[in-house]
Amino acid sequence: METRSDLEDATLNLLDSRANAVEERVSPNDGRARCNIVDGRVSLVENSVNNVEAPSASTDKTSATALYMKTELSAPLISYDAEESPESLLKRKRKRADLLAQGERLEGMTKWAGSGKSVRALRQQARALSYDENLMDAMIQNQLGTDLSPAKNKKKKPLDLDKNKEKESMIAASIGFPKDSLTEEEIEAGVVQTIGDVEQDNYIEVRNHILARWRENVNLWLEKAQVMESIRSQHKVLVDAAYKFLSAYGYINFGVAPSIKALIPEEGTKPTVIIIGAGLAGLAAARQLLAFGHKVAVVEGRNRPGGRVYTRKMEGGGQIAAADLGGSVITGLHGNPLGVLARQLSLPLHKIREKCPLYQPNGLPLVVDVDAKVEAQFNKLLDRASQLREQMGPVAEGISLGQTLETLREDAEVAEVLSERQLFDWHLANLEYANAGLLSDLSLAFWDQDDPYEMGGDHCFLPGGNVRLVSALAEGIPVFYGKQVHTIRYGASGVQVVTPQQVFEGDMALCTVPLGVLKQNTIKFEPELPQRKLDAIRRLGFGLLNKVAMLFPRVFWGSEVDTFGHLAESSERRGEFFLFYSYATVSGGPLLLALVAGEAAINFELMHPTDAIQRVLAILRGIFEPQGITVPDPIQTVCTRWGGDPLSFGSYSHVAVGASGDDYDLLAESVGDGRLFFAGEATNRRYPATMHGALLSGLREAGNIAAQAANRLVLAKVEKAVPKDTQAYAVLLADLFREPDLEFGSFAILFDPRTQEPKSHVLLRVMIGMGARKKVNDSGLTDQPAMPQRLLFQQLQMHQQQQLHLYTMISRQQAIDLMEIRGGDKVRLVYLCETLGVKLVGRRGLGAQGDSLVAAIKWGRAARKPAVPPVVLNGGSNVKLIKQQTMPEENSQLR
Repeated sequence: METRSDLEDATLNLLDSRANAVEERVSPNDGRARCNIVDGRVSLVENSVNNVEAPSASTDKTSATALYMKTELSAPLISYDAEESPESLLKRKRKRADLLAQGERLEGMTKWAGSGKSVRALRQQARALSYDENLMDAMIQNQLGTDLSPAKNKKKKPLDLDKNKEKESMIAASIGFPKDSLTEEEIEAGVVQTIGDVEQDNYIEVRNHILARWRENVNLWLEKAQVMESIRSQHKVLVDAAYKFLSAYGYINFGVAPSIKALIPEEGTKPTVIIIGAGLAGLAAARQLLAFGHKVAVVEGRNRPGGRVYTRKMEGGGQIAAADLGGSVITGLHGNPLGVLARQLSLPLHKIREKCPLYQPNGLPLVVDVDAKVEAQFNKLLDRASQLREQMGPVAEGISLGQTLETLREDAEVAEVLSERQLFDWHLANLEYANAGLLSDLSLAFWDQDDPYEMGGDHCFLPGGNVRLVSALAEGIPVFYGKQVHTIRYGASGVQVVTPQQVFEGDMALCTVPLGVLKQNTIKFEPELPQRKLDAIRRLGFGLLNKVAMLFPRVFWGSEVDTFGHLAESSERRGEFFLFYSYATVSGGPLLLALVAGEAAINFELMHPTDAIQRVLAILRGIFEPQGITVPDPIQTVCTRWGGDPLSFGSYSHVAVGASGDDYDLLAESVGDGRLFFAGEATNRRYPATMHGALLSGLREAGNIAAQAANRLVLAKVEKAVPKDTQAYAVLLADLFREPDLEFGSFAILFDPRTQEPKSHVLLRVMIGMGARKKVNDSGLTDQPAMPQRLLFQQLQMHQQQQLHLYTMISRQQAIDLMEIRGGDKVRLVYLCETLGVKLVGRRGLGAQGDSLVAAIKWGRAARKPAVPPVVLNGGSNVKLIKQQTMPEENSQLR
């Protein structure tokens, strides 16, 4: 039983009082329990330690536990930094609404969505032994029809086209695109001029068609001209927008197919990007950026690629096997980019069979009736917990899932018999495995916030290990191994990535290190990361999963199952070797993996490897020897120690108490005016804790980096084009200050449109003289040099007929502080000159940095101008005129 504070007791009392009022609408057949043993939260764990490398039995348990707990998240109520803008907050609210809407849309997609987190779905009758990902070709061919030639498509009847559109939308939905709306990323990219009208509908149809066309054959580069062959020419603009977006962010034309690799330029001509980390995120980003023409260098602390995806070769006694000690399960094939890579490499996948027998602590098989009863009760409690959090609202953000389930269990008098409690604990351990975290740390409100986006389809092992995907991604990538980064510097001039051996310099950097490393502060950022990002790092959880890999002389556990489970005698050890993976069919040898989750995973790192192996063998012999099966000693064993790995400090992320899905977005935000970017599974709100989530985040950031580099190039051209003539420069400033971002008294402020950082520069204008608050053209004024404070005050008091404009640059926060000062312009001027110590200058005295800021503001203003000017009605309100496309009957029929 967990120790509870008074606040927790009060909250749980509220929970208790509402428990009986909850509608018990879930049947025993409901498959929504979030604890699939081949769960969507793939076990992204790293670092193997064999018997020789493991710590001794004298390891101090207290200190080791304290070290691990330093990586875990404290549990304050969720809050946002005061610096966050209303626009940013609104964006998060839109994403939350999008998440809920997505969940509703996916409910009807049972044809595509697999029961990714269903306990029951995993424990049914065994199916075929293997799954060939190339069968996806046949599936897509069936979805799109046998005739995909443009000429035949043009001749199809409208009914056939409507059917095609629906099938293509299903394929797009499996990749993560809403059926009837744009993603947040598409809206930000401006793929259409007007949201919500016929143009958006047509764009969505074009987008879905492009996605389906490329998924038809992922081994070939899809040209835009090929798309235009089956799209009406009048929609070329929409094809351009959709093709550009999908290509830039890695939804099409990505991967390791020879035809795609052949298009990577031999020599990059675009800005240099330094990537920290050669895991799936870093390698995917590097490959994309090289294809975009960037110069790339990947800095990796290990002596191998893959990061938390690690395949260890085990051999001895004439046996050889490949053991995935880190990320192992490809969770859901429909739309999964890892499935795309496997297809491109012609690698067949092994479908994990759903049959998962469970064995009691004494080794006997679990009684079928008890199994079904407890499973149904566990599923029902999970659903009641979901209903309760909806009723509780914000209160649920401060409560853990573990506390809730225990309270509901006691209230419903579930699993009070020892045998039932042991089975209930097994389900809890399975849930902790899915999240790599203690249930007492998981947020009741948001622990499953990513559920609506789970990839559908089968869960699979890759024969030979996931190293085959990693090696293909790393081929040809300039990776510098064995260089552990300790400092990342970023600023207006570029970035520096510092290792003990050397310093890497570039224009931009992408940090893909695990969240555990960020929590431990082993990398110093100069300047320090924004507080809102630091808060997100602190709030998010980063838990632990460990494995024991055992190579045996023979397969003694049978070939009819891929997984089997074992119940612990006590709740304290519920996650200790609770689940076994049979790798015999995919590793090349008789290999068995035992999983350790929850609190047992923490204690496991304090256990001597010899003791760990003896415990595993005792469990196996207790199961199989009563059946007359001899369990031999293993030939070789490996024990992982991810919690103590200095390059991970844990396994994968979860939403802890006090955190939410918004924290994934905060962690993904770039800093330093587009100089430092972030990727990795902990930056992917939709697919955290998965291998494909890491890969997708790398593709995402490659697109963001390329876009930022292109924008910076345009701005550089604009800066060069800024008029050097004094008179023209004055006209430019006067035009910009006609619509200041802030205006108070004689002061006007223009913000840098490229960033909302409190420390970013803003342009300040002080108007001295009669009519200082009027917006007039100052093109006739002469330049003014820097002025002493005494003269400034004289100007303020004496110039009654002349208007004088002076300028300086201060930070955004200083501008807000200046606005809040009371006492009039004179007091503000004293604060500006004496407290802040700035000098006011004429318009040409701002220097190169000022010219750059002026150019950025000018460009930002030009970019945000509406395509159609406002129309004034009745001399009053401004109404935006939205241009409607006049289209005949092909409005809903593009091809």
